Amino acid sequence: MSDYAIALCSLNLGFAPRDIGAFADRIEEKLVRARDEGARLLVLPEYAIEAALAFKSDGLAPTQEMAFLAGAGAELLQCIRHLPEKYGVSLLAGSMPIVSGAGFTNTAVLLTADGREIRQDKLSLTPGEMDPRSWKLQGGTTLNVFDLDGLKMAILICLDVEMPALSCLLAREQVDLVLVPSMTEMLSGYHRVFDCAKARAVELMTSVAVCGTVGATPGTTQMETNVSGAALYVPCEEELGFKGTAASIAATDGVNGEEPFLLAEVPVETVRGLRAGGAEVWPGAWTANHVRIQR
Repeated sequence: MSDYAIALCSLNLGFAPRDIGAFADRIEEKLVRARDEGARLLVLPEYAIEAALAFKSDGLAPTQEMAFLAGAGAELLQCIRHLPEKYGVSLLAGSMPIVSGAGFTNTAVLLTADGREIRQDKLSLTPGEMDPRSWKLQGGTTLNVFDLDGLKMAILICLDVEMPALSCLLAREQVDLVLVPSMTEMLSGYHRVFDCAKARAVELMTSVAVCGTVGATPGTTQMETNVSGAALYVPCEEELGFKGTAASIAATDGVNGEEPFLLAEVPVETVRGLRAGGAEVWPGAWTANHVRIQR
């Protein structure tokens, strides 16, 4: 396995699709671009489905939006399910609410070019995602590690990548690539997610790809602004250019129609060699189980 080409699209929610068909067409355009630029995987951001609020019914209350978006997401998946196999490019279709018991999870859905569907629930929820007055959600309890195109991967949704406890769990798995779809309202949130994603690349000795929504959906009741960019982070090692950033597009609010689209090469074999003993100082899947706090 040499380098692995991926595309990261920080979807501009202001594109305001008129219906699910138009939404599916937009995703297909991105898949075609990813294929034409040589990517094998296209990543869309957390809550990409929020763009469907552009055609919500008048008077839909914030407490009803999760049910609406869950229905829209299910319909969208039916429309785009065949596209990864058609174009030979796997698609992380962002995240969307999925019915779970009596509530909803915020779940990333990966449609693979070989016909599989892989799901990952968000594990650590924001206060807004636990607010009974708006987007009341349930957190997941399982972190999935899966194989795609010869790489071992995992998905950490937005706030999840800020949680060192999850990184400690992943350290034992020796993953090749962590995918981080995100949604952040301000530059502060962007830096929390992206800076922590870079830290995960260092401590896991792996590559971490992150992108988030930009712009704003007409009719939104939650996120009047979205600020993000796109980046591929790698370990800070001499063989990888010292700085830990393999490729990036700076943060934008998308108000002028900007929509970061980044093609990046994941240095799979180089990182595997570093993880196997070639790194400058990496201690491996180190834990602090033997350490005690003294007060």
